[in-house]
Amino acid sequence: MALNTSPEAPVPVGQVSRLIGGWIDRLGAVWVEGQITQISRRPGAGVVFLTLRDPAHDISLSVTCYRAVFDRVADIVAEGARVVVHAKPEWYAPRGQLSLRAAEIRPVGVGELLARLEQLKRSLTAEGLFAADRKRPLPFLPQLIGLVCGRASAAERDVLENARHRWPAVRFEIRNVPVQGVHAVPRVIEAVEELDRAPDVDVIIVARGGGSVEDLLPFSDERLVRSVAACRTPVVSAIGHEPDSPLLDLVADLRASTPTDAAKRVVPDVGEELARVRQLRERALRCVTAHLDREERGLASVRARPCVQRPQRMVEEREAHVEALTDRARRTLGHLLDRADSELSHTHARVVALSPAATLRRGYAVLQHADGSVVRAAAEVSADEELRARVAEGEFTVRPVTGSAAGPAVVPPA
Repeated sequence: MALNTSPEAPVPVGQVSRLIGGWIDRLGAVWVEGQITQISRRPGAGVVFLTLRDPAHDISLSVTCYRAVFDRVADIVAEGARVVVHAKPEWYAPRGQLSLRAAEIRPVGVGELLARLEQLKRSLTAEGLFAADRKRPLPFLPQLIGLVCGRASAAERDVLENARHRWPAVRFEIRNVPVQGVHAVPRVIEAVEELDRAPDVDVIIVARGGGSVEDLLPFSDERLVRSVAACRTPVVSAIGHEPDSPLLDLVADLRASTPTDAAKRVVPDVGEELARVRQLRERALRCVTAHLDREERGLASVRARPCVQRPQRMVEEREAHVEALTDRARRTLGHLLDRADSELSHTHARVVALSPAATLRRGYAVLQHADGSVVRAAAEVSADEELRARVAEGEFTVRPVTGSAAGPAVVPPA
């Protein structure tokens, strides 16, 4: 389609359209899967117009087919159904529109849908989106609950009635969205993300009543699963009934079997909580009473002890013991002193008896030289040497005279 054009030599619109149509005509037929969002069957017209939408993206294509092609599946295909179309791209040059000319339409079977969901489930499980450690605990008493549900639906009524019956003061922030069909996934994602951004919302409930596998397909959409996994607010899935299990149940922080079950598991029962508080108060009272009784018995036992009833008794006993020890110490010390005094008297008597003074009193005298040394032998005395004689009652001077051979005789001086 490369053309030599310029502002001075532009290409007419019709030529461009014909060139585009020629390029598209060279394309072969393809098998296309999508969801039918609109069917236009005009009475008497030989062509049926369909709008085929990609469930995962907001992209649609027009599809045309002969009435005979559509009549083969008219009883089992309706708006919202998933189909596989064998079609060839066509370009309508007068209006510049691209469409697909369908030669065959096949509805996608439930088994094939379930197989695809199982494959998506394995892929998301491998990423860890369904891991138990990612689950966040629900608040005990949420002040504001975000509710995503269909407008005036039984699921909305069940959640509101049961929650307010259990806790009348509970408040809700409700987002009514389509819960099936082509617009369900983007609207549910938008509502969940909006509630997740609200700072006052404590928990989000996504609720829907039961339905067929096709009706619940929006709640197994990969975009919705990833959006819920990214939420900071705990999310409760209450889709369908007990046998229904869309992928939203696996990624949510809590799966409720029904919308009624979601209300019961998110909001505590005021009657049960009051009964539990009453039981706890009674249990606390019993524990405190038992503790006080035990302490009173212990206190009475302590007060009954003799040392507590008459505390001075211990001091008196210690006083008597101290006095006995003092008396014993005094007696012992007295005996020791008496014994020492007796021994001292005996020693003194022996010393006195053995002292030189006692000897002198018996009539003996001690001769001393002039320097005070004692005369012990006669040979130590020279003639006419003046000696001092000490007696018991004094002393006097003597002078020796020549006498026997033993030595000079001592005579008193003239």
